[in-house]
Amino acid sequence: MARALDLARAAGRAGEVPVGAVVVKEGAIIGEGANAPRATNDPTAHAEIVALRAAARTLGNDRLEGCDLWVTLEPCAMCAGAIAHARIARLYYGASDTKGGGVEHGARVFAHPTCHHRPEVAGGIGAGEAGELLRDFFAARR
Repeated sequence: MARALDLARAAGRAGEVPVGAVVVKEGAIIGEGANAPRATNDPTAHAEIVALRAAARTLGNDRLEGCDLWVTLEPCAMCAGAIAHARIARLYYGASDTKGGGVEHGARVFAHPTCHHRPEVAGGIGAGEAGELLRDFFAARR
């Protein structure tokens, strides 16, 4: 989670919502990403998607079986769908997102009977620091 938080801080400094993500396989980071929708003019450039794409390139495979995803904020529905398609084994996230989350709030993608893959999920890891980054970012823009 420490690396994901570093990536979130970098995203915030770049004017993006401060979210960072890393994909880990057998203890090694194989993909990482920070939010970049504004910088790339790409609405899908969420930290999770960027990290999943990088990990898929590293492995040369769209299936990330046996991999863990660490992200500073509860993934949205789009990212949760990508996590399921990638076959991520375990999802660890920091701050909950009661407004836009798609895992334990909102759409609850993994709870749908049509979801073909459900990772193990653990939330609240590094939630204090991740939440503080988000609160500070949005407070500075109000």
